[in-house]
Amino acid sequence: MRLFSKVDIGKVRTSNQDAAEAFMITDNVAFAVCCDGMGGAKGGDIASSNAIQVISDYIKNSYIPGMSNEKVASLLKNAIVSANYTVFDIAKNDAELSGMGTTVVAAIVTENYAVISHVGDSRAYLVNDNIVQLTSDHSVLQSLIESGKLSLAEAKSFPEKNVITRAIGVENEVFPDCSIVPVTENDSILLCTDGLTNFVEISEILNAFSNNNIADVADILIDKANSGGGGDNVSVVIVSQKRG
Repeated sequence: MRLFSKVDIGKVRTSNQDAAEAFMITDNVAFAVCCDGMGGAKGGDIASSNAIQVISDYIKNSYIPGMSNEKVASLLKNAIVSANYTVFDIAKNDAELSGMGTTVVAAIVTENYAVISHVGDSRAYLVNDNIVQLTSDHSVLQSLIESGKLSLAEAKSFPEKNVITRAIGVENEVFPDCSIVPVTENDSILLCTDGLTNFVEISEILNAFSNNNIADVADILIDKANSGGGGDNVSVVIVSQKRG
């Protein structure tokens, strides 16, 4: 299992509010997370960096080898709830940071399963010969699509596509979604912020995995996001069992 993580400021933003982390918990269990902060240059950076730190520390201190997938899912949710308390308290005690928050998508990956938890519109994908989105955005856009009020064609030009309905740190409670997905040899889990998916077509993401050495894919995706406009910070985290 190999891990790759890269964060880039993009071509337009003057500050970087994204954050990402990836590490091996044990010899055959990986952890990955990325966040997209919001609330001004200072607030967004503080929200995402604190969320990453709290979640990563929680996983390091609480993961027990041999845990069931259901217990791993509970662990991830509890880590995100803990991050929410931290970011919310920081914002509550500093008027300049009022309203700051961050998205999060996190994964614990073994040789056979990936457990994914998320809040907001940062996404997880399963990539092999195909690419499958594993998360459903917590956003106004996604709600309109699911209710049938907006078509997929209309969604591409929807003016409020970046308005999210859940985030870490905005309220004193947060409700992460979680899923358990089987993985096999040659599968990769991609975590990313919307700085990638807003500027790179899904077919291009799949092509990057299919046609390149896995060690180069994160750099290639960042380059594609920037050449596609680079209008936002972009984070890419890959947990892969693919060889070559």
